[in-house]
Amino acid sequence: MKAAVEWFRKDCASAEARASGRVTPQLLSPVRVKIDGGEYRLEEVATVGVREGSTLLVTLFDESTMKAVESALYESKLPNIVPQRQDVRTIKIPIPKPTVEARQRLYVDAQRKAEDTRVQLRKQMQTSVKRGKFAKHSIELEEYQKLLDRCIEDVDKTLAEMKKVAGGGK
Repeated sequence: MKAAVEWFRKDCASAEARASGRVTPQLLSPVRVKIDGGEYRLEEVATVGVREGSTLLVTLFDESTMKAVESALYESKLPNIVPQRQDVRTIKIPIPKPTVEARQRLYVDAQRKAEDTRVQLRKQMQTSVKRGKFAKHSIELEEYQKLLDRCIEDVDKTLAEMKKVAGGGK
């Protein structure tokens, strides 16, 4: 259960960063580069830095990986990611400030993920209770319910923080 809550919290943190307009190298963390039959994280084949607060700069360790990195950036389908080749080892990615609609879309996505997380938590509780074969009004069952309530409360708090940053839907 805690893993599901932590996943949701991390996902919201990255969405909050996008909604607030902060540009961080973590924006490119989902990018996976396919080289020589293997799949690598972008951080393993290049450094990612921020320049002038609104531009990501990807500097490759090996210039022969340029095509693979460019195609990985395009295939990642991250919003507003348009790589521009600077030279044989550098790719510049300007990140525009998010619009009101984009921030609201991020909040709506977060709401959907919050509901998915809540459903996952309830399923996990049901599975644990069935596996434990607890009596109807046992102490263990009450403890599981308290744990579920705490986890759902954490999800709701995270969503409320996201709403403040993103200026959630009206």
